[in-house]
Amino acid sequence: MSGRGRAGRLAARLSDRDLAILRDLRELRLMTGGQVLRQHFPDGHAETQSRKARAALARFHRLGLVIRLRRRIGGVRAGSQGYVYGLTGLGLAVLDVGNPAPPRHRRDVETKPAFANHALAVAELRVQLTEFGRQHSTATVDFAAEPLCWRRFPGPGGEVITLKPDAFVQVDRDGYELTSFVEVDMATESLPTIRRKLDVYVAYWRSGTEQAARGVFPRTWWSVPTTARAEAIQHVIRRLPAEAHYLFAVCLADEAVTRLTALPNDEGGAR
Repeated sequence: MSGRGRAGRLAARLSDRDLAILRDLRELRLMTGGQVLRQHFPDGHAETQSRKARAALARFHRLGLVIRLRRRIGGVRAGSQGYVYGLTGLGLAVLDVGNPAPPRHRRDVETKPAFANHALAVAELRVQLTEFGRQHSTATVDFAAEPLCWRRFPGPGGEVITLKPDAFVQVDRDGYELTSFVEVDMATESLPTIRRKLDVYVAYWRSGTEQAARGVFPRTWWSVPTTARAEAIQHVIRRLPAEAHYLFAVCLADEAVTRLTALPNDEGGAR
């Protein structure tokens, strides 16, 4: 059986929810079993939904659609919910069924801890925002991870520059459209690297590209693990030109959803 034929047969056996889980793994790169449970099995008795999530992930693994990494978040006590899952080349091919020109798919690779920790932090933000949307029936939340959230714009010499946030978030609630770029910081990058990233955001703001498309330039939130890291990044921001200071804000990771969903009288976008 050809690879494409196998992918087509597998795709025909998957439910809409199955495909939604695989699409999230493609976008977010990695998720824990617990994150999959919270994102895709929110309703009903907790133990029943947990069992359904475990069964779905075990089936995906058996079919060769996902890999389970040799690490567990939360240790043995976390059980199967602590396992980390990623999409295989076959899983990617299943999602490309129907695409007349599907791309070549990467081989299965177990990721390094630093990459995995960052990917899971982005996934956690996505899941928490989904949970916010469920708790606020009048709100809608759109989330785009990289590379879907990247922005290309012309540089001063005509070259193309790419802004690479970790995520773009749009929250519509109470008549407001709240937009944000997000940098999920793990305190692993040097402050000079942070400064270079800030400079790209400032250059993108000055280009006017986003404002022409949306009418507003999103605030960029740095989500950080500790107050010491927050203070360090705030210090770097204060060294930018004064007119660029209001483009950026810093918050602790456990405050990120509150900040990203706050109405304009609390937090606003940058025009």
